[in-house]
Amino acid sequence: MKRRLAIFFATYVALALPFVLSKPLFLLLTPNGGVPAVLSDLAGCMLHGLPLDLSIAAYLMALPALLLIASVWTDGKWLRLAARVYFAMAGLTAAVCLTLNIALYPHWQFPLDATPLFYFTSSPADALASVSLWEVAVGLIITLLLAGGLAWCWDRCFALRCLSVSTRRVTQTLVLVLLTSALFLLARGGVTVSTMNTGQAYFSDTPRLNHAAVNPVFSVLESLSKQSAFATQFRFLDETERRAVFDSLMRSGGTPSGSTLIRSGSRPDIVLLVLESFSSHLMSTLGGESDAAVCLDTIARRGLLFTNFYASSFRTDRGLVAILSAFPAQPTTSVMKYPAKTAQLPGIAATLRQAGYSTTYYYGGDADFCNMRSYLHNTGFNRIVCDTDFPVSERLSKWGVHDHVLFDKVQSELATASSQPRFCVVQTSSSHEPFEVPYKRKANVRLNAFCYTDSVVGHFVSTLQASPRWENTLLVIVPDHMGAYPENIPDTSPDRYRIPLILTGGALTRRGTVDTLADQTDIAATLLGALGLPATNFPFSKDIFSPDTPRRAFFSTPNVFGMVDADGMHITDIATHKTVMSQGPAPRQTARRAQAYLQTLYDTLATLGETRQRR
Repeated sequence: MKRRLAIFFATYVALALPFVLSKPLFLLLTPNGGVPAVLSDLAGCMLHGLPLDLSIAAYLMALPALLLIASVWTDGKWLRLAARVYFAMAGLTAAVCLTLNIALYPHWQFPLDATPLFYFTSSPADALASVSLWEVAVGLIITLLLAGGLAWCWDRCFALRCLSVSTRRVTQTLVLVLLTSALFLLARGGVTVSTMNTGQAYFSDTPRLNHAAVNPVFSVLESLSKQSAFATQFRFLDETERRAVFDSLMRSGGTPSGSTLIRSGSRPDIVLLVLESFSSHLMSTLGGESDAAVCLDTIARRGLLFTNFYASSFRTDRGLVAILSAFPAQPTTSVMKYPAKTAQLPGIAATLRQAGYSTTYYYGGDADFCNMRSYLHNTGFNRIVCDTDFPVSERLSKWGVHDHVLFDKVQSELATASSQPRFCVVQTSSSHEPFEVPYKRKANVRLNAFCYTDSVVGHFVSTLQASPRWENTLLVIVPDHMGAYPENIPDTSPDRYRIPLILTGGALTRRGTVDTLADQTDIAATLLGALGLPATNFPFSKDIFSPDTPRRAFFSTPNVFGMVDADGMHITDIATHKTVMSQGPAPRQTARRAQAYLQTLYDTLATLGETRQRR
């Protein structure tokens, strides 16, 4: 039994070790190579990349583990032969990925993904056209030598030749089955809400260090699982018509009145609160519940409330990209899943960093959920605070820490002096299923959770108002996506997507309400316009205060996409390609604009990241 256990663990370690050791080699051989400036860079790459390495090793270990179980019952030569063939194939796969990752990085500046496979299968000649014959030959030799070395090493560790049929078959089988089952947890990344993804390796402001940490085999497999021909989806209009319709939606002119939204020439601290699942129906100021979001209602009455504002989609990963990058949600995918594409997205944080701001993202949950960490790093956040920054004793929610714990940390950090203006995003999580909160005011657990977060936000704002920094603070409050209350509004109703947007703070010069039609993608251009900063790299965003910009709100879920504009409302069912809502004076025009908008979105999605190959 001991010998089989030793073989199991030795083989697993041997499978993981080459990926761990490849990281210093990557840093040595890629641009700006050589020994890292500090040893912590190398340690960071190896430490943060380790979960991906262990995950891939778990996948690779699955078949050897089954063969080891079979060896308990038979000592047939076919076991050793099967192991050798498998290790040869696994070694070749790993060697190709490791070699290509280093070879292609100088050209792409991004970890290996499935793109080379697509290029090679579609046109081998074109895929090899940019490299010389000797480069191909050298690369092939290195790959074969590495593949042979890995296969030999793994086969030596997996020493079935030293085993004989066991006399305690049932016991040994049960133990090995349990160990093999544990591989699933290692491959998945544990039992938390998020599954293993390449974004978990991202830890630094330096992209190259993040890329060194990524396991290339994992990156390829993840990319293959998410491949989609975006450029072939939603082909409604010919190119000339699409361009003309989309351009008419985004034209702007005149001097935005929002340019006087804050004190002229000031660089206030900007705090953006992203509230989980809130909706207009929770606020009496927007015609909703009279005693639910009482604190938000008070804040809205004292600040600037946007009364005709829409969410982009139905989940946080979609909504965050719409808010922070002004990139509309997609009905068939989430761009946040693709680090190669999010690296090409604009970001409010990146623009503010260029203007001298520090950028921090606060979230009480798992920042690796749905590749969030890589997205945040890619779009300009230099610091991410998440569940692992809190003591285990405080992580009492399914999603991490409760909102009051999160805001206490934000409050304490904002209280520290800073000569640099700050952009802080705070993402709440308590008003998410299962709606379990340390608070009791409503019998309905869902509504009670919203009341809890509302009270936490109210306390945070009251404390901020009482501090000297309030006079130089702009506070922006918006939900992350369409509301989760009430539950009975269908996705095919525009009312489902109506959410609040509130501005407040001592730096704000305007109060009252704004009834201009807008959606989450418009926050970027509006905020940057108020600061006198350019927003030209946000092609889907429009300044809400621009007097000549056409008014529209676009939204989508996996079931529908729709638009609201001056001519009406239009919603299409994606699965059936049928119109499920068409209202207003000219709904066909609205439908045509929605189609042009969605088609442009997927054209853009298809080209994001392609610049890597063109370099």
